[in-house]
Amino acid sequence: MPDQPGPDETAALQPSPAPPPAPSAAIRTPDQKLRVFVSSTLQELAEERRAARAAIERLRLTPVMFELGARPHPPRDLYRAYLAQSQVFVGLYWERYGWVAPGEQVSGLEDEYLLAGDRPKLIYVKTPAPGREARLEELLGRIRAEDAASYKPFTSARELRELLADDLAVLLTERYEQGLAAGAPAVPPPEPELGAGALPVPLTSLVGRERETREVTGLFGQPDVRLVTLWGPGGIGKTRLALAAAAALGGQFRHGVRFVPLAALHEPGAVLPAIARGIGLRDPGGPTLAQDVCRALAGRELLLVLDNFEQVLPAAPLLTDLLSDAPGLRLLVTSRSPLRLSGERQVEVGPLPLPEPRRRASPAQFLTSPAVRLFVERAHAVKPDFELTGANAAAVAGICAALDGVPLALELAAARIRLLPPAAILARLDQRLPLLTGGARDLPERQQTLRGAIDWSVRLLTGEQRDLFARLGVFARGFTLEAAEAVCGPDVPDVLGGLEALVDGSLVGQEPREEEPCFSMLATVREYARELLAASGDLEALRTRHAAYYHALAARARPELRGPTQAGWVSRLEFAHDNLRAAVRHDLDTGNAAGAAGLAWDLYLYWWVAGHLAEVRAWMEEVLASGVPLPDLARAQALYYARAITFWQAEPGPLAPDLEESAALFEAGGDLSGAGVASLALGLALAAAVPPDPARVGAAFARSLALFRQAGDAWGEAMALLTLGRAALSAGQVAGARARFEESLALTRREGDQLGLAIAENHVGWTALLLGHPDEAAAHFAAGLSLSARLRHDEGVAYGLEGLLAVAARRGDTPRAARLLGASRALREQTGLIHNLNAAFYQDAVDALRSGAGAATFAAEEAAGHELSVADAVAYALGGPGASPGETHDPSAALPSPAG
Repeated sequence: MPDQPGPDETAALQPSPAPPPAPSAAIRTPDQKLRVFVSSTLQELAEERRAARAAIERLRLTPVMFELGARPHPPRDLYRAYLAQSQVFVGLYWERYGWVAPGEQVSGLEDEYLLAGDRPKLIYVKTPAPGREARLEELLGRIRAEDAASYKPFTSARELRELLADDLAVLLTERYEQGLAAGAPAVPPPEPELGAGALPVPLTSLVGRERETREVTGLFGQPDVRLVTLWGPGGIGKTRLALAAAAALGGQFRHGVRFVPLAALHEPGAVLPAIARGIGLRDPGGPTLAQDVCRALAGRELLLVLDNFEQVLPAAPLLTDLLSDAPGLRLLVTSRSPLRLSGERQVEVGPLPLPEPRRRASPAQFLTSPAVRLFVERAHAVKPDFELTGANAAAVAGICAALDGVPLALELAAARIRLLPPAAILARLDQRLPLLTGGARDLPERQQTLRGAIDWSVRLLTGEQRDLFARLGVFARGFTLEAAEAVCGPDVPDVLGGLEALVDGSLVGQEPREEEPCFSMLATVREYARELLAASGDLEALRTRHAAYYHALAARARPELRGPTQAGWVSRLEFAHDNLRAAVRHDLDTGNAAGAAGLAWDLYLYWWVAGHLAEVRAWMEEVLASGVPLPDLARAQALYYARAITFWQAEPGPLAPDLEESAALFEAGGDLSGAGVASLALGLALAAAVPPDPARVGAAFARSLALFRQAGDAWGEAMALLTLGRAALSAGQVAGARARFEESLALTRREGDQLGLAIAENHVGWTALLLGHPDEAAAHFAAGLSLSARLRHDEGVAYGLEGLLAVAARRGDTPRAARLLGASRALREQTGLIHNLNAAFYQDAVDALRSGAGAATFAAEEAAGHELSVADAVAYALGGPGASPGETHDPSAALPSPAG
């Protein structure tokens, strides 16, 4: 009904207590299907009336609405006649009671309710309604008191549409069953229209899930695949992916696709009634519902989407029964846990791909990452003038990485763009959960904050599983089963069983590794677990136990890093890096400076290979500045790290006294290898001084070599020989340098030390090139590059690329030299490895190519090389002249899977 009378509606607002007249032949509803009369004010509920009409028509019923009427008839006669011919009454109410005509006691709105008589009544009341008029409140109170109508609140037109469609389907089923109970002929019910479970239409685009969508649709293209489960953590986008896949598949099923939401269910027994409602049936409370559902599905070719199955997992066998009884049925299920049913095909839904790490890219290049693209699209929706620019692209990429590419987290972060620029959002992500709130109001509550999404999963855990989950919050990102048992085991008897449950619940992810089981947690999930651990009062005790485990791991790793097991341990420690950092941080925070220095020293080779020496130096500077008294060996270790790796960035002269002290303290403490390393660094620092002191340099190098040999340290001896060879090379003694390099090469081969071998191969390559043997040089450079790539040693990769570009430049191969130059320059820029010891050996040849007849080709190829990924650059370099990216395998693929 209208809020105020219009020129042709005044008569409609003249209510009469008399019963409506018999329908006139001159006034008929638009058709003779079952008719649903919709009563409401027109203006304030216009959107809701459109939603009601859509719900009714979706069920192939006829909506009877005032605005659809035949206007030549008087409005009062029109609505009374329409009501008389309708079988169902639907009342929509919010704040307005409607206009009361002069001389009348009630509004037309109330009159329509009174005239509905004994018809089935479905009443929907919009909330909140702070301005609801007293007369309407009184009417609603009477409706509730009479208890003769279905009475439900709603908050949006979208919610109303779903409620009304479901309730009408239920109502029709009830009427049919009542007819059977009254002795009507026991004929089968009409086939349900299957409209109650219509596929929702998403309001936003799907970003970055093209591969997964193809995988799901491809699975259903296989005749033997009838059940597919999309599983993954909360907020990962399972429902959105399911909707996209179902929409793409709809045309392949003769009876279409139906969607059944299960998020509101908590009892497995509620699943079958929900499925029944989704296909237009209802549970009458009797024993025949399963038969009714199977009968309704029999002979139909239908895809049924069951959303949020994780909290009703015990009902999973029901799905097997349905599939057995309905050959044309296919099921697409979303769940945070796999169903583990026979015939189930599982598709794990993971985070969106992130931008390539450590890559300086343009905004257009960053947008090739689905995670960045999603953030930008959602940010643009809330702030239309937001664009990705050179100024904010790195911050946006940082946000995506900090949030692990989780779609819900990215959407919630993007919503903050209204108030905060990307750099400010990134700065606040050290406390992720408080920031990630304020999702769209039409999302389920659990998805309006990331905390709600995680809490939804945690509530499904048993008490013991919840305890393990909280304790795992002490880890920083990845951990092994061994680590979990060592740190959490004393408090949780069955760590393996608990981890299995957490993996199934998508709160913990499993990392692929053959040697040992490895696990990880998304950053936001880990933060939630850590909050639970802190609330339990056990956080500090677990931090201490955690640090002790990683100290022990570092001690085990030290000898393994100097031999054939080096590559595996480097990979293992790289996976554990965040936990190693956390252990050092715990030592520093608790005053255990000696412990921090000892852990750092145990992993010296790892820090070097993985490129973390600058981080270690910062820790050791903190140790030295703390004022905490240090044992001699701890001070020696701290001085080495704080001084040895700085002489390329600072005036080296002042560093020599501290390195001399470090070497003396090592030797006094009986660590001859440590003294050799410090003496080697001392010689390098003195060589870089201005002016250098050749006598002291030579003495330091000689002392280093003697100490390593006295200690029986073949790795240290090989490094000292390389350093002596470089000193000879700097003096122009190429043959003498080659002898030292070959001696080092033989030692590293004997010991199986891949890092030392890569470095030695590279150095022998330079002497071969300088002596006029480019083919031999290329073989050595390629061997060193391949080893460095396997170790993921960026500095070694850079030197390998530069060795091969030098060979290409000597040969006059302009395109190859230029492309390798661009690739090596990009790698050094990305990693901060600016100092290049070997540039002087090839710079003249490169300059000649750059300025020669092929200058344009050189510029183009150098630019192309600068855009290569590290893997593609290595593949190109090892593929020989004329090779293109992708023509050879990635040598790093042979590395063991990360673990630690």
